Amino acid sequence: MGKDKLRKFKENETFGCLVQPRTEEVFRTDHPLKGHWGKKVFGNDHPIVVELGCGKGEYTIDLALRNPVCNYIGVDIKGARLWKGAKYAEEHSLPNVAFLRTRIEFITSLFAPGEVSEIWITFADPQIHREKKRLTSPLFMERYRSMLREGGIVHLKTDSRYLHEYSAAMARQNSLKVLAEATDIYGADRERLYASDMLSVCGRDAVDALFEVQTFYESQYLAQGIPITYLAFVIDHAGPYLSPDWDEDRWER
Repeated sequence: MGKDKLRKFKENETFGCLVQPRTEEVFRTDHPLKGHWGKKVFGNDHPIVVELGCGKGEYTIDLALRNPVCNYIGVDIKGARLWKGAKYAEEHSLPNVAFLRTRIEFITSLFAPGEVSEIWITFADPQIHREKKRLTSPLFMERYRSMLREGGIVHLKTDSRYLHEYSAAMARQNSLKVLAEATDIYGADRERLYASDMLSVCGRDAVDALFEVQTFYESQYLAQGIPITYLAFVIDHAGPYLSPDWDEDRWER
């Protein structure tokens, strides 16, 4: 392991905004913060928005700066990546930002029913031919339902048409309410999407952020001419979630 990575790991331990649970705190057991993020971490009862696979935390930080009435938690397993966002939040004393270093598979051990208002999934691995690991699969939908409030929203922003089409098919298969769907947010869909009704409990800034907040990887995809897609849907659903019947071969790349 490089010296710079070791330095970041050591500095991570000093950040009050960064929670790093031990495996035994989240594996088949509930973490002490479950159900208490508002009171113990943020000191308020504002809506909580979670970004899964947040990387360096650019999206989490920017959304928090735009929306002081909401609390934001960026989740990732890579401590060296989280270091950048956590350091910024710490140095700027951002009161509505926290980061969580853990595997996404453990989120049900960390968030109580109804504790989270929205989930953002930004540029996740599409996990081609590996549905159980895909962040919009029925398995993960069950996990999200266990922590989202009634009417809770999942946002998916991705460069992968494969992941987008799978997720849209999953929403249709399970009769989920789709709030917005776009296959080229900076192109043909921009005007229609920008005129959308409120897509977030945190206000209009969620729509603005789609165009104005870009992660490092998003900028690279755009430079390569890869369209960026967006999907927002409500998680409410009775009964088990079903895998979609969709044309996987058409969208594989």
